[in-house]
Amino acid sequence: MTPNMRAKAELTVSVVFFGTIGLFVRYIPLSSAVISMVRGFIGAAFVLLFLLLRKKSISKQDIWRNKTLLFISGAAMGFNWILLFEAYRYTTVATATLCYYLAPVFVILASPVLFREKLTVKKGICVALALLGMVFVTGVPMGVTSVSAHSISLAEAKGILFGIGAAVLYASVVLMNKKMTDISAYDKTFVQLGTAAAVLLPYILLTQTLSFSIDGVGLVCLLVLCIFHTGICYILYFAAMNELPVQTVAIFSYIDPIVAILLSALLLKEPLGIGGIIGAVLVLGSTLLSELPQKE
Repeated sequence: MTPNMRAKAELTVSVVFFGTIGLFVRYIPLSSAVISMVRGFIGAAFVLLFLLLRKKSISKQDIWRNKTLLFISGAAMGFNWILLFEAYRYTTVATATLCYYLAPVFVILASPVLFREKLTVKKGICVALALLGMVFVTGVPMGVTSVSAHSISLAEAKGILFGIGAAVLYASVVLMNKKMTDISAYDKTFVQLGTAAAVLLPYILLTQTLSFSIDGVGLVCLLVLCIFHTGICYILYFAAMNELPVQTVAIFSYIDPIVAILLSALLLKEPLGIGGIIGAVLVLGSTLLSELPQKE
């Protein structure tokens, strides 16, 4: 297997399993904040162990030089997880995932201000289509016909808002990472995961009772989320990023929401509906189109 093929295989494995995160979170009987904190601590420990086994050293100079952005982005990552996991609880995995995939839209809108990147007509159209897709995901065009449907839509609205909030925070992490070009991906990930956990601990102590009451199924799901999704898959993802063009990584990332939507329908029996399907096509299609290279 050539290095390019191996990198694509690693990338495919990571993004496929990223799409299963919502399924595992559903079976963890802990608060979203506690899950996020444990994920950060175990994920950071796993990345550190990986670096030690590979005999790679952490650059203290690079970390110190980027300390402000690393701290802010790490905190944003932690609260991004909380909002995403809350979205999974209040709405379907498919809807939460589609809301989360508005992050590229927010990155496109912020880039002209932060990086002086030109907002092309193509990207402007993609943003408009993605936002239109979110209107369909919310179910507004399909109408509400009963009191029970209205009560469900209120719960859905809460989940959708959490999902969009998670997308905003994730977009901010992406933008801050674009600012940090003089630090390795592994050092960056280690510090951000550790910071996310460290920031969430006092937040949890101030806002809720710290409880780790969990059954066997929940414990297995939590360990899979922390070790596999956050540790192994992050390492595979960043290893692939070092070998492949950014454009390839961006396009392959769309496997993630497709897997999440399929699992939502097939395993969790969560119907997406006609409006949701239209919205999914618009959101994913437009954001994918925005990633494709512009013809000269």
